[in-house]
Amino acid sequence: MDPVLVILLLGLAIPLLLIVGMPASPIKWIGRALMRVVIAVVLLFFVNLFGAQFGLHIPINVFTTAASALLGLPGVLSLVAIHIWVL
Repeated sequence: MDPVLVILLLGLAIPLLLIVGMPASPIKWIGRALMRVVIAVVLLFFVNLFGAQFGLHIPINVFTTAASALLGLPGVLSLVAIHIWVL
């Protein structure tokens, strides 16, 4: 595709979206989800930071972050309990 055509389409689409407006609901939902993921990663980081004194290490990966983001503080505590119980 011609670069001039792409720039022209983007130049026409951006003002159109600004005039029409995007629905706010999906943007709010994505923002809240990202905020929960960031908080989950920070909680897991602090658990690893303070748990290192006791030999506690929970890896920060997609699965532990998702569990912590969906469940919040009980999710982090359940990951700690599973780590202690299994190991």
